[in-house]
Amino acid sequence: MSRPVALVTGASSGIGRAIALALSGTHHILVGGRNAAPARIAETVTLLESSEPFAVDLDDEAAVTAAASGIERLDVLVHSAGLVAYGTVADSTTEDWQQVLATNVIAPATLTRALLPTLRAAHGLVIFINSGAGLTAHAGWGVYAASKFALTALADSLRAEEHGAIRVTSLHPGRVATPMQVQLNELEGRTYQAERYLDPESVARAVRLAVDLPPEASLDSLRITPA
Repeated sequence: MSRPVALVTGASSGIGRAIALALSGTHHILVGGRNAAPARIAETVTLLESSEPFAVDLDDEAAVTAAASGIERLDVLVHSAGLVAYGTVADSTTEDWQQVLATNVIAPATLTRALLPTLRAAHGLVIFINSGAGLTAHAGWGVYAASKFALTALADSLRAEEHGAIRVTSLHPGRVATPMQVQLNELEGRTYQAERYLDPESVARAVRLAVDLPPEASLDSLRITPA
């Protein structure tokens, strides 16, 4: 493989797909997605110059470990897959907390840990697609914000521990115009207006910025908001 290799989780739609497209001109893309959505993964694969599917359920540690063992080279790891939850702390359940933390924190930690030797060999880059909720929490977003604050801590710790071996970037976009945003507006009792939100391509450009920096420079953290 002459191209550098990038694994993008959640690449079957939304922000993840936009990131895969933004990197496809220079990288071989491992298109991450759930086993339950092979058609959506295949659709993304057809859009890219050089790619292959990486179908694995990220909550399954054994499956993640097995899939990661088949990756011989990795220059960029982008954690874009995630779960959104809306509701008050009072109305939340233990199951809500377990599910959101498992998907948004434990799964990225598991995949990163499995791929660290490969990333170190390439002096690679890990990018966490976080959220503005990973910096500031608001009413109704306690479960989600807690997971994103934890993801910020994961990135900060990894950056400190792997300094000089790999680079680590946290991107904190505001609300992005995706189908999920339509559902969230309904839950909040709002009328969805796409122009109020970030385009997924704006987040992808920020990823491109981090990837294109020279090896001696690191974009540690970046907040992106709708203008």
